[in-house]
Amino acid sequence: MFNLLKNEKKRFTSTGLPIPALVALLIICVFTSTQSPQFLTIENFNAIADQAAITLIIACGLTFVILMGSIDLSIQGIIAASAMSVSLLIANDRTNFSLGNGVFIVGIGIGATIGLLAGIAVTLIRIPSFIVTIATWNFGLGIGYMLFGGGQQPGIQDKEFIGLGIETYLGLTKIVWIAIAVAALSFMIQRYTIFGRYAYVIGGSEETALLSGINVKKFRILAFIFSGATSGLAGTLLASKMSIGAVNSGEGLLFLTVSSVVIGGTLLNGGRGGILHSVIGVLIMTTIYIAMILLDVSSFFQKIVQGLVVLIVVVIASWKQRKPLRTVL
Repeated sequence: MFNLLKNEKKRFTSTGLPIPALVALLIICVFTSTQSPQFLTIENFNAIADQAAITLIIACGLTFVILMGSIDLSIQGIIAASAMSVSLLIANDRTNFSLGNGVFIVGIGIGATIGLLAGIAVTLIRIPSFIVTIATWNFGLGIGYMLFGGGQQPGIQDKEFIGLGIETYLGLTKIVWIAIAVAALSFMIQRYTIFGRYAYVIGGSEETALLSGINVKKFRILAFIFSGATSGLAGTLLASKMSIGAVNSGEGLLFLTVSSVVIGGTLLNGGRGGILHSVIGVLIMTTIYIAMILLDVSSFFQKIVQGLVVLIVVVIASWKQRKPLRTVL
């Protein structure tokens, strides 16, 4: 088992920097800067950071699930449940609750619990993660709609909570700093813990991991819990950013997050990639979005452009692994 872990660690070190994704990001930045003088400004960089923050938080948790060869599609459902719960438990115009910063425990706890349910279904009942997380996605949405109740969206009145998306430190909002902290913590977990090292082993070959004595079920469940927790945190921060509780606050984040993780170079069949890859992937998707706004690209073409970029960058990033991927496909 020691030799196996050593080999997996070596494989991570050899692919520690997502070179293809970095090159793609550089090309996008150079092209946009030549077309729009506003791109290379502090204000624009702050806008990119603010836009990328929520996606980055979710991507950190999702990365571990994908590294193990699974998928988590419940992101938007968890965000709906956590955002609505948080908005009704903090000072608002619909209820008399006022938990203050305690809502972070609630939001993260809701996400972690839904992640736990998904992990148990995937590992113990042996249902494919694709099917399970579609179910937990709708489960979370159901909770969100039940809390909404068809009435008025709860308006958040806690100024300190709302200030997370407004107040800045060194030019960046508190939400951005939280995202940076989550990314740094996730990288430390990936790089220096047994959980992080085993994620590569399990994703590379679950059979080999089992033969090596690794408790695959436990670590896969932990991955889903962590992914759910980050989505729950994202829902909490979205409630702060929007100042209301909205069931659809996470709309579009599933495509954006999965695309970011894959674009960064984390393979969907597991075993290769990591947090640094996801960070670059999030920056690529966010920069494309901001660039299209600066270049006044019609909204009718924005989705087409994003889809084409995802396809092109994934092909480039996965070129060296094309033979293994063909075998899996």
